[in-house]
Amino acid sequence: MRGSVFLFLIFLSLTGNAQFNDSVFNYVRFSTTGILNNTNDKKSFVLTNALAYTLEKNKISLSSSHNYVYGKQGGEVINNDYTTSLNMDILKNTHKIYYWGLMNYTTSKSLNIFNQFQGGAGLGWNVVNNDRINIVITDGIMYETSQILNTDKMREHYNTWRNSLRIKHAWNITQDLSLEGSHFWQPSLEDGHDYIIRSSAALNFQLKRWLRFTAGLTYNKISRTDRENLILNIGLTAAGYF
Repeated sequence: MRGSVFLFLIFLSLTGNAQFNDSVFNYVRFSTTGILNNTNDKKSFVLTNALAYTLEKNKISLSSSHNYVYGKQGGEVINNDYTTSLNMDILKNTHKIYYWGLMNYTTSKSLNIFNQFQGGAGLGWNVVNNDRINIVITDGIMYETSQILNTDKMREHYNTWRNSLRIKHAWNITQDLSLEGSHFWQPSLEDGHDYIIRSSAALNFQLKRWLRFTAGLTYNKISRTDRENLILNIGLTAAGYF
């Protein structure tokens, strides 16, 4: 199923590309990061690969992202986590207030998620947008259908509606140093004890025009499975426009 969803989102991205004229710009980013720890009797590592693509034209932008995390500790797999998403923004580049739509698919060993699909829409607000600082706040409603391993260690299938609040920021500290992050808070509208937290931040140092050294921190928590993970990675990010 992961492969099918991945191909579906890639297809939508390519379809969107065909609908725009030559005035659009394309942005591709790929990062590979990890952390390794060896002792006399134990070995652990976590590797993260991420691919993102954005296509923009004046009033509409379409972006897709794909992230895979794999990790082992003492010979046991602790991370086998995959997330893919497709996002559309309307009027984001021309208005303070804009519209967004999002589809997201997740499967995660570390969070006890077998399958999770989210889809929804809402409004976004460009709070600050200049050459040095960009702050965006979005809010909307998302429908979720999931299969998880719950706190009783039973396989559970459920559906719920969530409010999805996001704060996204980017800060060009100097010409070569930047900080960026994205933070989600997604409580269920049906159960206040059911919530999701997704938070990521990265410090980037520009090595070349297309290459950056990246130190990233990611935190996820799923209350329904009572699982969380915190991942610190360092590595390289390649990005460019065409």
